[in-house]
Amino acid sequence: MAHHEKRRKLFPPEARLPRRTFLRIAGAAGGGLVLSACKKESSTASTEGSATPATAASEPAMAAAQREMATFPEKTELILLTDRPPQLETPLKYFQTDITPNEAFFVRWHLADIPTSVDTAKFRLNVHGHVNKPLELSIDELRKFEPVSIVAVNQCSGNSRSLFEPRVPGGQWTNGAMGNAKWTGVRLAELLDKAGVKDGAVEVTFQGLDKAVLPQTPAFVKSLKLEKARDKDVIVAYAMNDQPLPMLNGFPIRLIVPGWYATYWVKALNDINVVNEPFTGFWMAKAYRVANNPHATEAPDKLATDTVPINTMTVRSVIVTPQPEDKVSKGTACEISGVAFDGGKGIARVDVSTDGGATWQAAKLDPNDLGNYSWRRFRYSWTPSAAGTAKLMARATNTAGDTQETSQWNRSGYARDVIDPVVINVA
Repeated sequence: MAHHEKRRKLFPPEARLPRRTFLRIAGAAGGGLVLSACKKESSTASTEGSATPATAASEPAMAAAQREMATFPEKTELILLTDRPPQLETPLKYFQTDITPNEAFFVRWHLADIPTSVDTAKFRLNVHGHVNKPLELSIDELRKFEPVSIVAVNQCSGNSRSLFEPRVPGGQWTNGAMGNAKWTGVRLAELLDKAGVKDGAVEVTFQGLDKAVLPQTPAFVKSLKLEKARDKDVIVAYAMNDQPLPMLNGFPIRLIVPGWYATYWVKALNDINVVNEPFTGFWMAKAYRVANNPHATEAPDKLATDTVPINTMTVRSVIVTPQPEDKVSKGTACEISGVAFDGGKGIARVDVSTDGGATWQAAKLDPNDLGNYSWRRFRYSWTPSAAGTAKLMARATNTAGDTQETSQWNRSGYARDVIDPVVINVA
């Protein structure tokens, strides 16, 4: 049975709802996957990543439990930032396993007119431009290439933006704009080889099915240098955790660039263009740029003039348990656990402090190592000796000796790698 026929049975076409109806259910049309539309409509696309900051002040950061929750198609209840385009944050409780469930995986789109129906029988991936043989590949044809799988963290460039001080505009994520998944597909290099890249090619651009509401909004197009595009770990994925991609995570295919921020992981990918001159589109030349230094740091009163497109993820750790709302008792053992990751060198160690950074102890890394692009879970057993306030901290270090910062700021709230405390009360 063809892949699109399986999807037709799983998602009956009568499940579709009108565009102004709150996203609740999924359905299929023409052998593809269908989403009902957003809860409410707005007249503009998202401004996160634009060169000009939003004029309105951002909403204050709130604990996940205090923020609005929403249920979208193929998704469990997630934290709602915006509904058009959808921005959904994963609650920390889903980071207590190596792999983040598809239904709990965060969602981030840039343009408001996202695909709500894909006919997989008619869908084609176009590979064209500075090539000898342009391609139009169906999903079934992509599956005929040698399948490859990789476990990798997908993290929004603005993850944890709400924690920057002074505050910056953009989606006010806490720590849930990330997830770890097994991605399966075909190596991008194989597609380029089949098309036959001509001499003189320098970059490859990528575009998906999402569109802007307003004509003046630039199309969301990202690019990779040809050498990076040929990296053996860069793939065009049609499966996520051994299942078809959820519509909101890029069905039917998306680009996977392990170790790089999610802005490059183009969803609902349908266009690959090989170019013979540097790409100067808005989302590379103007948006998603950071100060040209290892920690993307600048000062509010002295903004960096030397900037580069954001790329490799910095070293990061997040404490998952306990959280401020959890009950912690004096004299009772408490496990401090979380996840740590970087841009592909691999995590070497995680140290934990229970006294605000005055002293540090080595945590144990879980033995289940899923590769350098995956996160590593860490654990530390702590028995509070006194009641009162305790400030917990985690500090990750990778195999190259790179570690986290004690302070950081940039105008876009990108690439956060600060050692963030979790303050809890011990009863």
